[in-house]
Amino acid sequence: NSIIFAASNPTALRTQVETLGFQHLDLEVTVPRVVIFRDAILDLFESELGERFTSKAKLGFMALLNYVGGAYIYIRREYAGRIKIINSSWRIANKQAVDIMDVAEGEEAAEGGEGEEGKEGGEEAAKEAADEAAKQEGNLRASGDAKASGEAKNANNMKVPTTFNEMFMFNGAVMGFGSSLWMNLILEQFENIVLNVANSYRLQEECDVLSLVLAKYKGTINLTEFKAVMLASLRSLVPKDWESNHEVAWGWLWENV
Repeated sequence: NSIIFAASNPTALRTQVETLGFQHLDLEVTVPRVVIFRDAILDLFESELGERFTSKAKLGFMALLNYVGGAYIYIRREYAGRIKIINSSWRIANKQAVDIMDVAEGEEAAEGGEGEEGKEGGEEAAKEAADEAAKQEGNLRASGDAKASGEAKNANNMKVPTTFNEMFMFNGAVMGFGSSLWMNLILEQFENIVLNVANSYRLQEECDVLSLVLAKYKGTINLTEFKAVMLASLRSLVPKDWESNHEVAWGWLWENV
């Protein structure tokens, strides 16, 4: 019904068809299926209207249904590729974060193992020098504690972001958006939006929830700032595979949101 009413307005018709096509992304629309659906609609009109369904009316409906079916096929073909890129890059970003943490834990375990071996190898020498070490223990303990505290503080300050949320917060602070608290509200819903990009109905629900949350925020919201930080974070987490198609796909997702 909405398509029929928008048929006289090309801009409105395109918007309506694109909206419906996005809602049919999870369905496999093919040329043979479009032909079957089109012929079924035309046969229904002929059986119900009889002679009142003129040849001009038949050609008009055929052209309209062909346009809609072709648009569905085009949208699914183009957007399916973008959805695949979004899902794959999101998985890569999360997998890379896990790999980084695994490597860090492996290095710490290796260092701990080397420390134990050194301890066993020097046990005998330590016993022989016990008297001399006891005299210097007090001074060494104080200086050692201070040094360990400073090293731990530096390690915490220089911690590399390993997740999308951490990288987003880091880049947001670097880009001067640290005071934009509304970004945290979007960040809490962002993963659900990405994971449901292929499910139009669930994506709409997630966007509705996000809209309600942002409506309660008192302050200025500039969504282009979130997009800039989002893309910068993804480039950092997916450096090897990132290309222009990723920019287009993620930009398309954010524009739809």
